[in-house]
Amino acid sequence: MSTTLPRVLPSPDGKPEPPKDTADAFRAFAQDLAFSRRPWTTAEADFLAGLFDQLAPEWDTTEATGRNDPLRDALTRGGPLPHGPCVEVGSGTGQFTQLLASVFPGVISLDLSEQMLRQAAGRSPSRVRADAGALPFADHSVAAIAAIDMLLFPEETARVLAPDGVLLWINQLGRDGPLYLAADDVAEALPGDWQATQSEAGWGCWATLRRS
Repeated sequence: MSTTLPRVLPSPDGKPEPPKDTADAFRAFAQDLAFSRRPWTTAEADFLAGLFDQLAPEWDTTEATGRNDPLRDALTRGGPLPHGPCVEVGSGTGQFTQLLASVFPGVISLDLSEQMLRQAAGRSPSRVRADAGALPFADHSVAAIAAIDMLLFPEETARVLAPDGVLLWINQLGRDGPLYLAADDVAEALPGDWQATQSEAGWGCWATLRRS
């Protein structure tokens, strides 16, 4: 079950449009991975780590959208949000870490790319190089997972979230984003029964998901 809130943050001009063929291919990959139609392999993890290592030095100026509207709206209207540690998966250069830290008492930035985490040093005091497909956290130990333009790993997400934990699912470019996955699909892919609160904001969209 999902609740859709009306938009309050408009979409500004100048929305970047990723190459259609590339975006379509990544969206298909993300969908298949979320629904276990294909495995997540070491080779794929290594490939993405290497790719983002190469992109890291110029990421903030050439690749990142630089807009926090969807996350800011989710943190404002997607509650209630639990009190406790937040794991930011696919944290990249830490563009959104400080915003998350304004809500959660501790934010752990996790990424496959060592170079991305190096670039995040001034923004993210707690950084972990790890694979989101095998999160290095105990069962039910975190209050929130923030996934911003990230692949969904349903089993690991459900495993580490506390019973009242929340998944912040953010697509900065909405349906145009290369890793876009609709909130209803995220809820369906997660094991068990989940409910979503969702909306659009700026160029993108967001959802907060919690167990029913």
